[in-house]
Parts: sequence; C-alpha cells; structure tokens
Amino acid sequence: MTNASVSQAMSTLDIVKRVSLCLAYIVVSASLIRFNKFLMNKDRFPYSMLLTSCHMSMSFSLCLVLYLVKPGAFPGVANSEGRKLLVLKWMAPIGVAFSVSLYTSNQAYMYCSVTFLQFMKEGNVIIAFLMSCAAGLQAMNRVRCAIIAWIIAGSAMAVSGEVNFVFVGFVYQLISQLAECSRAVMGEVVLSGGGLKLDPLSYTLFVAPACLAVLVGGIIATWDPAIPGALAKWWPYLLPNALLAFVLNMLVATIIKEMSAVGFILAGVCKDIALVLFSAVVFAEVVTAHQCFGFMVALGGVFFWSFLRASPDSQAAMLAARLLQMPPESKMPNENTVLLPQTSSTKV
Repeated sequence: MTNASVSQAMSTLDIVKRVSLCLAYIVVSASLIRFNKFLMNKDRFPYSMLLTSCHMSMSFSLCLVLYLVKPGAFPGVANSEGRKLLVLKWMAPIGVAFSVSLYTSNQAYMYCSVTFLQFMKEGNVIIAFLMSCAAGLQAMNRVRCAIIAWIIAGSAMAVSGEVNFVFVGFVYQLISQLAECSRAVMGEVVLSGGGLKLDPLSYTLFVAPACLAVLVGGIIATWDPAIPGALAKWWPYLLPNALLAFVLNMLVATIIKEMSAVGFILAGVCKDIALVLFSAVVFAEVVTAHQCFGFMVALGGVFFWSFLRASPDSQAAMLAARLLQMPPESKMPNENTVLLPQTSSTKV
C-alpha cells in the first residue's frame, strides 16, 4: 500500500470518527435537553442548582471509579503530576464557567420554550470565535466580520419573533451562552495545550470537583426545605438523567479535543436544527414564520462559515474576499496558522 493510499484511508477514518462523534453528541445532547425540560417544572423538580450538582456528582464518581480500576485510561493525570498549581489555574475558572453555564441553562427552561432557546444558541458560533480570537486561537478578517454580522442579524430576527417572550429567561440563557463559550475556549486550550494536554477522561475528572465546589455553595445559599422530599420522589428520573449528562460531558470533551471549540459549537448548531424540528413537531411548540426565516438566515451564515473554514481556496471564498477587497482566505491567518514567527534552530 502506497503512502498516498494510507494517508487517504487515515483521512477517511478521521472523517468517519468526527461524523460519528457529532451524531452521538446530537442525539445525547438533544435527549438531555428534553429530559431537563421535563424535570425543570414547578410540579416536578424545579431545582436547577441541585440538578446540575447531580450531573457533576455522577461524572466525578464514575470517573473516579474508572481511574481506580484502570488508571492507564487517564494519561493526563500522570502528565499533570507535580503541576498542581497549573491544574488549579485552569480548572478553577473552567469549573466556575461550567457550573454557571449549566445552572443558568437549566433555569432558562423554567421560562422559555426549547425552540426559543435553540434560536438564541445560534449566536454561540460568534461568541466562541470572538473569545478564541482574544485567546490567540483564531484570527479575524473582513470576511469573518461580514459573516458575523450575517449570523447576528438572523439570530436577532429569530429571537425577536418569539410569541411568549420572557425577559428573565432571555437573560438566563444569554449568561449560559457566555459561560458555555468561555468554558469551551478554555477547554480547548487545556485539552490541546496550556502545558497540560489532557485527555477527555482526565479533563472530566479534574473539572467535575471544581464545578461541584461552586454548585454546593450555591445549593447552601438557595436551600429549600422541600428539596429532600423532591429527591426521594424523583430519584428514579434523576439517576438516568445524571448518567446521560456524564455521557454528554465525555462527548463534549472529546469533540473539543478533536475538532476545536468552534467545531464543537458548529456541531451544536446541527443539534439545534434537529431539536427545533423535533420540539415543533412532537411537542407542538409554537414557531412563527418570522422566527423560521431568521433561523434559516442564521443557519445560512453558520454553514457558509463552516464551508470557508473547510475550503478556504474555493471560488466562493475568493469571491467573498474580492468583494471585501482583501486577499484570498488561504493567504490570511486562520486557526491553523502559527501567529508567532518561528525561530530558527540552525546552529552556526
């Protein structure tokens, strides 16, 4: 077998792997969202802080048991030995961002429909990209600025067309998205660099207790005497819900490591499409024509963004560059470009 055929086979396997990860993420994430929406009802289990804590407790417990049984599955733990301060430096802010994201996201289900929340999430691509630029993981140019405006316009149309708009739910969801994108960008640094290069299992093992520490403080501050009775009544639902959350945490960490933070957000967009259609058809959630049009506009921008990333030398990319009077995308810095000049290693 020639080197070219071997390279092509590896490329095909890599594509199959990434597509499989995205499909698994879409199914698990959509299922957990609908499950959380079911539980987050005033007549069931309306305790978003505690629900999130159940998720993190399950993730930490399962990772800890697996580590005790098979420590070889956690190479990142061994790599981080002697660097406790570096681990704490990253895990503390990631844990805070993760806990805030999960709490506010679950809280938003109390006020808004699933479809409306998915419309809002289209802005995650832009938020994650801007944060990645600030972290030096991505580079800005005119074409990307134009697509950002495109996606923002579509998302704004979709959100503004909501029939049962609740401002409190909107704020909760916005905070959740900012925290989620922050966590994704920091997670990309930790999983791919940052002096740690953790694997998904080690990442979850480190993040879960940091997240739990924040959530426990929140539970104490917002304690409700009715919580013990609700736990006793709904634990048969909370247990599979927490297991599903553990699977999702593993998939998210794996996708961020394999496809970057922006790649993870783009996979989330595909999940949003499936979830909006499912919620509208199966659960009869109201979606207006105005929202559908805005959603399609935003999706068009997201998929054009993805196309330019995958094919920077395409005719569409060159046409967009000419219209905006800039060099072709392939000649501009992108996420694979080394932003700092390389120093020569040649000895004189």
